[in-house]
Amino acid sequence: MVTGLVVSRRGELVIPWSEVRTFAAATREVALRSTREEIERHRANRDDIWLARDVMDKQVVDTDGRRVVRVNDLQLVEGGGSLLLVGADIGIRGILRRLGIEKLVKSGARILGRDLPMVLVSWEVVAPLGSAPDLEHPASDDAIRLRISGRRIAKLHPADIADIVEDLGAKERKTIFDTLTEDIAADTLEEMELEDQVSVIEHMDAERASEILEEMPPDEVADILTELPREQADRLLSLMETEEARDVKELLAYEEDTAGGLMTTEYVAVPERLSAQECIDELRRMEPNAESIYYVFVIDAEERLRGVLSLRDLIVAQPDTRISSIMIRDVITVHVNDGVQEVAAVLSKYNLLAVPVVDDAFRIQGLVTVDDALDAVLPESVKRKLPKAR
Repeated sequence: MVTGLVVSRRGELVIPWSEVRTFAAATREVALRSTREEIERHRANRDDIWLARDVMDKQVVDTDGRRVVRVNDLQLVEGGGSLLLVGADIGIRGILRRLGIEKLVKSGARILGRDLPMVLVSWEVVAPLGSAPDLEHPASDDAIRLRISGRRIAKLHPADIADIVEDLGAKERKTIFDTLTEDIAADTLEEMELEDQVSVIEHMDAERASEILEEMPPDEVADILTELPREQADRLLSLMETEEARDVKELLAYEEDTAGGLMTTEYVAVPERLSAQECIDELRRMEPNAESIYYVFVIDAEERLRGVLSLRDLIVAQPDTRISSIMIRDVITVHVNDGVQEVAAVLSKYNLLAVPVVDDAFRIQGLVTVDDALDAVLPESVKRKLPKAR
């Protein structure tokens, strides 16, 4: 709802809409319900959003289209004594209208048999962004003055949120991430390119950043921290929970272009002494993420890799069957120091979704997934042409 008209360039004088009898937008003529002296007592409220300064020519997030768009014009409707802002024109007609040539161009398009559609975004999909601007220090031209409500953006798929925030500046990205819970923020970060991930974390409060990083796979966190200044990376590690920080530190100790530097420490391993029923109970207790349960690995008391379980074989086995009798003993592995090209070759040759990484004593250290391996070996020019995974 429009609450008033700003009538001085410095924004010191505002006419409340309740005091407006008639308003001719074309000539900017206003008929008042009260005297000029009464009107002059009203001043601008710093919490107000000014349409001309804070909305026009700025960016908004269109949740229906899951994109960032520019406001070229505004659609206002008067009714019941109120003036309502109902939509943002994000199409070419909004620009033509402001230039005063909309009718001319529309007539030319009709002669050529072309359509010139109105492209509107409902105002219901946006709300004021953060704090209002200081009257003495107006927002910069490229500042986003709008945001989606936290509940609305949280309903989007993290990949869609990532597409939106990747088109924004650092300050605006922070505003969007401030509306998300830690788990949704983590999922969104995982969908972003490394460069953008680093930018988001760099401009975020350290406490908040560490909480989000704790929700992410340790290999993703290690990649981000590697790109940050050493002091900032150490600070974030110190704020993370001990177990999560330990996993990340282990990964940071490996060379980036090796299996150790590429692997994640999120994998499922169970002792070989268990029965099928005990193994199922253990999996229920562990509640592994879907991404980490490609395979169920079997280890001995010294954590050496002894075999791998098929989930199908585990489910159909008799409850008291020892898993050592149904596991696959010939496990394809890579060494922590193997290069990424070698890891990718193994995954391709044996058509694996993931491959376990072992040390010299054949103790399992982690897991390299096929998507991480491909991301490491494909040239940047090729990766840019590939569609994002959903």
